[in-house]
Amino acid sequence: MAYSLSVPVRPIELRFPRPSVMGIVNVTPDSFSDGGLNFEPETAIASARRMLEEGAAIIDIGGESTRPGAQAVGLDEELRRVVPVLEALAGAPLSIDTSKAEVARRALGLGAELVNDVTALRGDPLMVEVVAESSAYLCLMHMRGEPRTMQVEPSYRDVVSEVAAFLEERLVFATSHGIREDRICLDPGIGFGKTIEHNLALVRRLDALFALGRPILIGFSRKRSLGCLLGDPDATSGTTAASIGAALAAFERGASIFRAHDVLEHVEALTIAAAIERAGATAGA
Repeated sequence: MAYSLSVPVRPIELRFPRPSVMGIVNVTPDSFSDGGLNFEPETAIASARRMLEEGAAIIDIGGESTRPGAQAVGLDEELRRVVPVLEALAGAPLSIDTSKAEVARRALGLGAELVNDVTALRGDPLMVEVVAESSAYLCLMHMRGEPRTMQVEPSYRDVVSEVAAFLEERLVFATSHGIREDRICLDPGIGFGKTIEHNLALVRRLDALFALGRPILIGFSRKRSLGCLLGDPDATSGTTAASIGAALAAFERGASIFRAHDVLEHVEALTIAAAIERAGATAGA
């Protein structure tokens, strides 16, 4: 059955003006950075409300870890994790981080406005129909392989051109199945089947992704690459300061949406960066 959100849909560029911060609430025991911290619904709900107070434009609720090596979670368990949180946050700006069509359908029915699919509509053949029949926004992300295997010696001839080609193909697939292009943003998938060098190249050459004509979402927050770059080869995550540094570099290259664990710090840093950018434009610099 088709359904739509109760609020009028604006193009994603207007709904998420640059820069916008997406707060991360993983209702999981095993996510790479905050696994277990928000596993209880009450804690997840409180974290989401705090992030909204800190300036998040939307909260991304996820019930299945996509960290390297993560095991898949069944439909019933994923629903058990996220539905109570979505219900309690009804009316708040929410995103559902899932690759399962039924989880997306339930979340949209409870008021979520964005589907964040790390498989870019490849994980569940029904997902494209669920999104197309709604008025939801959609994020299409690049991932090499699957979470269990994606970091096993990832290699590319040219990571930027290959990621851009993949995202272009998925964008065409989505729009050809009835999803409006102005609902869609693209995510190069930092840390999803990429080495440190691949991640840096994608941020440095974001212009190749902008050629696709859609807003870019960057999720570099606390990624292992940041800890390694700071000198710890055994790092499992990065620091808040390193995450902000990566976000600012991506903002300077045009990224629009920033998926972050530390919302307040990202909001403040990006607000200042945006003010400086606007001042330069006004001065003609």
